[in-house]
Amino acid sequence: MARWDAILSLPVQNPPTLEFSSADLVWSKVEGWHDKLDRVALIPFARVDDFVRGESNNKECPTRFHVEARRRRRPSTYWCSFGPDDHRKGGIVRPSRTTYVPKKKNAGRPNTKRGCTCHFIVKRLIAEPSVALIIYNDDKHVDKKGLPCHGPQDKKAAGTRAMYAPYISEDLRLRVLSLLYVGVSVETIMQRHNESVERQGGPSNRDDLLTHRYVRRQERAIRRSTYELDDDDAVSIKMWVENHQSHVFFYEDFSDSEPFTLGIQTEWQLQQMIRFGNRALLASDSRFGTNKLKCPIHSLLVFNCDKKAIPVAWIIAPRFSSLDAHRWMRALYNRVHTKDPNWKLAGFIVDDPHYDILAIRDVFQCSVLISFWRVRHLWHKNIVRSLEIDMQIKISKRLGLIVDNICQRHGTMSLFEDFIEDFIDESNFMDYFKATWYPRMGAWINALKTLPLASQETCAAVEFYHNQLKIRLFNEKDNSVFQRADWLVDKLGTKVHSYFWLDEYSGKDDFARYWKDEWISGLTSWRKALKIPDTDILLDDGCAKATDQDNPEKAYVVRNPGSMFSICNCSWAQIGNLCEHVLKVISIYRKRGSILPSVGFLQYQQALKNMLHCPPYDSLIRDHAVSLAVSVQQQLNVLLDKESVATVMDPNEKRVVVDICLETSKVVSGNQDPNLDNKLIINDDISGDGDDSEDGIKTPGCAMHKIADQVVDCCSNENGILSERVREDSLPIDMEIDPLSICISPPDRLCSADENCSSNDFQEKAVTTKGNEVSASENSALCDNKDKESNIDKDCIEYAMDVDPPVLDVSSSETATLKHCETHQNGFNDVPGVNFLQRRC
Repeated sequence: MARWDAILSLPVQNPPTLEFSSADLVWSKVEGWHDKLDRVALIPFARVDDFVRGESNNKECPTRFHVEARRRRRPSTYWCSFGPDDHRKGGIVRPSRTTYVPKKKNAGRPNTKRGCTCHFIVKRLIAEPSVALIIYNDDKHVDKKGLPCHGPQDKKAAGTRAMYAPYISEDLRLRVLSLLYVGVSVETIMQRHNESVERQGGPSNRDDLLTHRYVRRQERAIRRSTYELDDDDAVSIKMWVENHQSHVFFYEDFSDSEPFTLGIQTEWQLQQMIRFGNRALLASDSRFGTNKLKCPIHSLLVFNCDKKAIPVAWIIAPRFSSLDAHRWMRALYNRVHTKDPNWKLAGFIVDDPHYDILAIRDVFQCSVLISFWRVRHLWHKNIVRSLEIDMQIKISKRLGLIVDNICQRHGTMSLFEDFIEDFIDESNFMDYFKATWYPRMGAWINALKTLPLASQETCAAVEFYHNQLKIRLFNEKDNSVFQRADWLVDKLGTKVHSYFWLDEYSGKDDFARYWKDEWISGLTSWRKALKIPDTDILLDDGCAKATDQDNPEKAYVVRNPGSMFSICNCSWAQIGNLCEHVLKVISIYRKRGSILPSVGFLQYQQALKNMLHCPPYDSLIRDHAVSLAVSVQQQLNVLLDKESVATVMDPNEKRVVVDICLETSKVVSGNQDPNLDNKLIINDDISGDGDDSEDGIKTPGCAMHKIADQVVDCCSNENGILSERVREDSLPIDMEIDPLSICISPPDRLCSADENCSSNDFQEKAVTTKGNEVSASENSALCDNKDKESNIDKDCIEYAMDVDPPVLDVSSSETATLKHCETHQNGFNDVPGVNFLQRRC
């Protein structure tokens, strides 16, 4: 009998991979039955399936483990699918009943059951229900004679399916199902599959042995399935949940006071959330189908390598309620954390001012951003629909200025009141605005003032997903199904899921000729804008013209250029969407310095400024802020290095380096350097000469934004005299780039109170800039309360970037000293380069 005191003292192992095998665990040997030492290990019970899948994907001997059905004992015994019976000639087959009469012929499955003795037992501990005990009795894939009975080491298995795994992989199964769901025929799937096997020179794994019979069987099951499991919609939903437990992460049934809430997340969606959501952003599209569906869809999205939105969870409820969000958020977080204990979210983007912000911060422990894309979309669509072109330009321009002022905390509700009064004659639009939006603007103003604004690239990706979901979900001929919740749940879990799975499938182009409109994906407006050459944009008086990329003879007119509320006459913009022509024109205007920085970037600058403006007498807080800024820059550099492929090098762009000289106190010990240098490197979008191409008039610069063709390093020597040196560096830039995964890691060490960091250690010289000059004031502090924040000049050059403000949350327990923290700015796409070099005094 095993010694349970020794077993319960073992550590619970939870490898941070999606799947893991016995090779990833540390096994312990305890006394078992028949004087045998069994190998045992403890893992979380929720990860038993991950262990089974990982053990099945053994490269040396691929197989599949299944629960033994003959012996119904409480502990689950997982046997290799090639055993324990042996259907080979002369093999032993266990009787299924005591009155079993052996047949003259075998079961006809010589390649399936080959007497493999490999098996393990899974027990759920009563004392710890969340922990599973794995007991590996036999870990060798051999028969009772000790010889290999399947896999590459079995010479008799060559040329048969026993050479590989008994079943196809999960990836191929999803591929077949997805292709069938979107309408690809069985013959087409098999034809493309056989062609790919021939190109590689024959079968090399179990997936290459896919049969026409298997695909036909899957197609038949799909054709015979139905979403209406019961006439009662509520009963049908409950039956679906019971049949798809692996796809449900949260479910609350109907009650007397509350409707049902269902959270759907497939295994593939969970993997994408772990892959693209870790140290990155999670976005919410919370109100899809409010006017058409019985139950609106709340989608949670992550962004892949191409910055396209992937749905990683769907929450369905008859009504959207932020008060109910905490429960399903906690369930989702726990499910992800069970797979990867180190998973952490960098930021959560909401699209509703009534969202439960406190619940997000409590569950995900991350910053929260606000997305304005939905409001802009509806405003733009109604402006284009109900107004003449001249009035479209005036109203859209006014709304854009109002939103920018509010985001910069300069505006109040009075701006909208003046707007309504000035355009009261435009009844077609103003009646809609006063009835629909004016009552909501109080909540929106509060959210825009208190939360960072999501970037244009993020908004374009979410908007693109919203349109994709609309096309793929509302393609039914019978509109009555929209009032059935069971239809919605079934459609999301089958066809809609298949479309998004195929979007990430590398071999989808093989089936391009069979695509339907619902399958067409393409690039987001942001990515399309990156591909438009600058030469295809013609700036005219008060408007811009963008050449069509497919038809060079056709051009689109962008009015009110340089604003998110621009009016473009392309088909995508006419239905309220943010088109690539508007984004490209914004990029051109920012390169010329004709417009202000994006709101997101201004908020990012303000966040860094707030970190640095700490009282000089509190060295701990100041060191903490500096180390955070270093960490931000390091992780931005990694992200932007990956983006460099999509950018275009502009040799005229410069890099500005400003040294903030710090004088140390006389209190420091004699063996320490009394001078402390704190280097601040800021990358800007700087035009080559700042001249207008036609009249030669220079564009006026602004503080820390435009220093033409030179880099000024202000250093303090021993006598306190400033010295300057000039150097030049190039900065590649094309247009705005949104780092969609920004994580702030805690610093390694922060200055502690007992490490010679007195209140006078950091007396800083404030760096002030005017025009194209940089000057240092020796006696001014960064946190001078009398120093008012100066507004950025409207004529200053624009940073060509739209940044989701990074997360600035750090555990206060990190109290170590920052030593020689230095980072190098690569300067891609005008990310605000903030490099700090602080030496220990």
